[in-house]
Amino acid sequence: MKVLIVYAHPEPQSMNGTMLSSAVNTLTNAGHEVKVSDLYAMRFNPVSDRTNFTTVNNPSFFKQQTEEVYASQMNGFADFIEDEQQKVEWCDLMIWQFPLWWFSVPAILKGWVDRVFAMGRFYKNGRIYEKGIFRGKRALLSLTRGGPEANYIKERYGTLEAILHPLQRGILEFTGFSVLQPHVIYGTEKQSTEELALEAETWKARLKDIFNEEPIMAINIEQG
Repeated sequence: MKVLIVYAHPEPQSMNGTMLSSAVNTLTNAGHEVKVSDLYAMRFNPVSDRTNFTTVNNPSFFKQQTEEVYASQMNGFADFIEDEQQKVEWCDLMIWQFPLWWFSVPAILKGWVDRVFAMGRFYKNGRIYEKGIFRGKRALLSLTRGGPEANYIKERYGTLEAILHPLQRGILEFTGFSVLQPHVIYGTEKQSTEELALEAETWKARLKDIFNEEPIMAINIEQG
């Protein structure tokens, strides 16, 4: 199978870096093809504007979705956007590896979505959710949290399901992906080196059987 890992962390020696290398090695050793978009190493610019495109539909007023549809028709995406789009179209499974910052993904990853997930290319009228363009593909969020799991309740931070809902339902399922149960490591700041090593082993074990997992449905959750 073909796996794309979108990695968003500036420090290679972080736990996210360990999770990335563990995933690449485990999946490759299992015979899968793996591509990585290391957004910080790529110095990916998250600011979405006319530089997304080589084509121009309306030079006097910039409306991104209109330009995206036009670029989809005219093969008019900038090369660095086209490269990322082709990776998403290529993969059977897409993994996002990131730390949860301010209850969301790092800005560089959100900007990657803003620029790469283009209307007309990744979604269009009548081609969302169950009829989405990426139906048949799977997606998985793998993330770390500095705080303990006990904080992720409705009365405090909100449930993790609610926090991840905009990503899982609003981006991934919206474009047709079947979303797998997120992989979450809590309390990375408090865990020992030995404990974090065990977390990495758990991740490796999961990945060995990842293509046999059943997807979740992110729509029926209580917003915390």
